[in-house]
Amino acid sequence: MATVCAVVVSGGSGSRFGNPGGKQLVSVAGRPLMTWSIMAFDRSVLVGHIVVVCPAERRDEMRRLAIDPFEFATPITFADAGETRQDSTRAGVAAVPEGFEYVAIHDGARPLITTEAIDRAICALEDDRSLDGVVCGQPAIDTLKIVDGSRIAETPPRSLYWAAQTPQVFGVDAVRRAHEAALAEGFVGTDDSSLVERVGGVVRCVESPRDNLKVTVPEDLRPVTAILLGRMSDAERAQDTGVLRSRG
Repeated sequence: MATVCAVVVSGGSGSRFGNPGGKQLVSVAGRPLMTWSIMAFDRSVLVGHIVVVCPAERRDEMRRLAIDPFEFATPITFADAGETRQDSTRAGVAAVPEGFEYVAIHDGARPLITTEAIDRAICALEDDRSLDGVVCGQPAIDTLKIVDGSRIAETPPRSLYWAAQTPQVFGVDAVRRAHEAALAEGFVGTDDSSLVERVGGVVRCVESPRDNLKVTVPEDLRPVTAILLGRMSDAERAQDTGVLRSRG
């Protein structure tokens, strides 16, 4: 039985993207942007439910354009987005149905996440009961500078830094407690992991593909589209040679 519920956060206003309707329904390689993220979780046998967080007034539109045209096997329900991403995530976590032990929180604007990366993160958490969560990410490859104004104050060791991505997978109880504490104390974190860390939770980084890009501005669509089209071409070649059929 699947023990993980995915929460796909698609509640952004699109202010940085420059689209008043948001970026979630922008067509990328033939599908709405958010559909690609949902597809990756739908393919995972470890995920038994998906909660899509979006503005209440856009729920019907998102279902009609990004969900109903596709044959998803996993049950999908909705939660209403809040004023901030943290509010939206809290609503999504609150909407996780009873019976799920873990929740995988993902940005709907990261369409390049793979099912393999999702499963690797989930298994890392399931296999280590000392952990409260895992964060997908990549070790930093650029030299980082601590800057005061424009003056470099320090060049820290690059080996200490990771670039955090999503999904971030947590025990449901652990992340709910962290969100409740943050709400009660007026704390705003930069991601869900920071909330769990703040209340003493143990979180580990798990390496995920470097191309797990987030679409923030229109220029991001070009590399994302190219990668998705390349994957589709690879899948077609695999079918031509019988690779995918042999796995069945």
